[in-house]
Amino acid sequence: MDMSSREIRIPLDEAVAVLQDLNEFVVSLDRLGSRQASGTADEHTVGTFIDDWDVARRLARARHVISVALDAQLSEEDNLEIDALCEQGNFYTDNVGYTSPSQSS
Repeated sequence: MDMSSREIRIPLDEAVAVLQDLNEFVVSLDRLGSRQASGTADEHTVGTFIDDWDVARRLARARHVISVALDAQLSEEDNLEIDALCEQGNFYTDNVGYTSPSQSS
């Protein structure tokens, strides 16, 4: 499937809500990373942020908004191809010695 020339429409209110969430996460995680680098934050601080800011649910909602748009506007074959691409992502594992995305390139 040639994805370079395809477009998907997402309702503006949903796109803005997703963008707001992503912006909050990017800025906040950057600030947390800076604090960790300076020694004023640790893993507990990051975990507290993830819990308190409901990061997992909000990211799942962003994924849902995009998935609904794809499902509604693409063929089943195209959506299956996209699902297969998404399954190739780098996912966290509890296994000792796992390779992070930056190490696997």
